[in-house]
Amino acid sequence: MSNNSKVTIIMATYNRAHFIEETLLSIQKQTFSEWECLIIDDGGSDNTKEVIAEILIEDKRFQFLKRPDIYVKGLSGCRNYGLDLAKGEYIIFFDDDDIVHPQNLECCVDELSTKDISFCRYIRDAFFGDFDYAFDYSKTYTSFYIDKKDVEKMLRNELQFNSCAIMWKSGCFERNRFAENLMYCEDWELYSRIVSSGYSGISIAKSLFFGRKHPESMTGEFYRNDPVRRESFTEAILLVLQSLKEKKLLTYSLKRYFIAIAIEFKEYNLYKKTLNILELPTFEKMKWQIFYTILPLRLKVYQMKKVLKKKIN
Repeated sequence: MSNNSKVTIIMATYNRAHFIEETLLSIQKQTFSEWECLIIDDGGSDNTKEVIAEILIEDKRFQFLKRPDIYVKGLSGCRNYGLDLAKGEYIIFFDDDDIVHPQNLECCVDELSTKDISFCRYIRDAFFGDFDYAFDYSKTYTSFYIDKKDVEKMLRNELQFNSCAIMWKSGCFERNRFAENLMYCEDWELYSRIVSSGYSGISIAKSLFFGRKHPESMTGEFYRNDPVRRESFTEAILLVLQSLKEKKLLTYSLKRYFIAIAIEFKEYNLYKKTLNILELPTFEKMKWQIFYTILPLRLKVYQMKKVLKKKIN
């Protein structure tokens, strides 16, 4: 392990022999060199280690480690293991099938080392098939600050916090870890928990990470209605609600937002579980029951009006 690791990169991997080498090569090309990369294998059965063996020998900043059984199998357990090993002042999570901009670490470290902030968010773009390596090396970009008041935008994904699009100061994880029971939206739950705890940061308008889109991704599985991912999403929602309730940050609009989402997850009884966490007075509970009952009809009417308006125009 490098003694000059200002940044710790944590990468969980599982059967990505066909993608991971390209990802590691993009990390090697970083303009900022003081990093360590902890590659945490989640019990894969392919030849990932053999594929990257030469890189591991040539560049000691990379470490290939097996997730111990004391951490739950999955992305969250691997990342928590990496957090427990991390030596860097800054922490960043990369996936094992994506491409990293050469200036990624440099830009984020510049922001975090010169401002009184705890994280640096940047733009994550997506690509399909072969990657176009025509990077933009400009260091001119706009930015804005993020703090607790922006949590609602985060939760609504109006201000997206992708897992591989933020560098954090290590202190953010002193009391915060990924919920290892979650198999989807674990980053959404954790990152909203961190920011709602009072940590502030900056968002820079520069594309520094490129996510590979393919059907094997967890997001792809969620949108194909994979039951494990869907159930995990409901569990993440309940954790978010509990956290916001304890911090007295549950606004009317957030209650409305999550109760509306519950309609799409009736098989997990999400509406009833949501109300149990909220512990509402009887009258307010009745009000939300009416809202929950008539919302599907209202949405249907809205869609019909939208279609009709389109036909008229």
